[in-house]
Amino acid sequence: MTDNMTKRVTLLDPPPRDDSKALIENVLDLTPVVDLGPDVFTNTRALWHPPGARGIYGGAAIAQSLSAAMRTVPADFAVHSMHCYFVLAGDSEIPILYHVERVRDGRSFVTRTVQARQRGRPIFTTTLSFSRVGSGGEKTINHAVPKPDVSLPDDAEPGTVRALSNAGGGPFESKKAGIVNRHSPNPEDKKVRRVVRARGHISEEGGYQAHLSALAYVTDSYFIGTVSRVHDIPRFSSPRELQKLLKALKNPSDLDDEDIAKALQELKEEEAAELRRRLEGALNDATSGKAKENQKEVGMMVSLDHSIYFHNPRAFRADEWMLIEMESPWAGEGRGLAIQKIWSKDGLLIATCTQEGVVRLKQEKPPISKI
Repeated sequence: MTDNMTKRVTLLDPPPRDDSKALIENVLDLTPVVDLGPDVFTNTRALWHPPGARGIYGGAAIAQSLSAAMRTVPADFAVHSMHCYFVLAGDSEIPILYHVERVRDGRSFVTRTVQARQRGRPIFTTTLSFSRVGSGGEKTINHAVPKPDVSLPDDAEPGTVRALSNAGGGPFESKKAGIVNRHSPNPEDKKVRRVVRARGHISEEGGYQAHLSALAYVTDSYFIGTVSRVHDIPRFSSPRELQKLLKALKNPSDLDDEDIAKALQELKEEEAAELRRRLEGALNDATSGKAKENQKEVGMMVSLDHSIYFHNPRAFRADEWMLIEMESPWAGEGRGLAIQKIWSKDGLLIATCTQEGVVRLKQEKPPISKI
């Protein structure tokens, strides 16, 4: 096998982008690999390697695994839970194969596992459960956390004046919506909010499955970063560091100049106060030698596992504004836990997510040897 083949980004040459579909549908498109089996799929197009990450954006593996599993489930079943583990960093320069196993087909519930592999090794694995629509009966228990009183952007509906928005930008639009208890001394009291939607108009052909896959894709955005954010610890120590990481991207296909400029602007806005505080603290502590001692920087941040509970899988559109609220109830032992709630434009709680990850700070001293 030649070097060109070993570094092939996709198993087959990708087709031209389908402009009748939203950008996220093109990004997440799968191709069946019938030569390997009836339930094996591969990414049709190249996947994004985010700045500072070890590998591909985890949301892509989550969403494409969900999409692959949904292709093996009867139409009257809808996903209600998905439990994922990130095993190895995915390489954006190598195709991914998604192997679906039909674990169980019951009258009310269906179970699937999906393993994403590169070079024969698992990089991601997930177990999904689907329930038959309406199987709960006429009488059911109902309650849900109400959507916070946050106004969503008031602009055009998907597919109207934004018809040309697929021509540029990443697959999602995202805006900050504030931080609850921003100045609390307790990180566990803070809640980080954003509004988000898929660019363009998700096609009728994609159906509700395309909206679910798009939702799954976005659940990994900013998620484990909540742990450092509620501690006011910058993910990147300076805009220069982010620029350096952006230049090192293997496959920046999902980012354009507008996205990069926006990321840098948000970095300046969110971290300017923290960098100023650290500088002032360093000046105050210079005489006592405490400057380095008080300084905290993220040394490693990697997602370990990710769960999604889908509450209303057919009652929302991912190309309409959704409100996301993230918090971190716990961090310790070099790990952190984040919880995320997502509401639809109409105020329905459509998903609750959890994620645990490695969150390690840069250390001034090497660990003490146990020997």
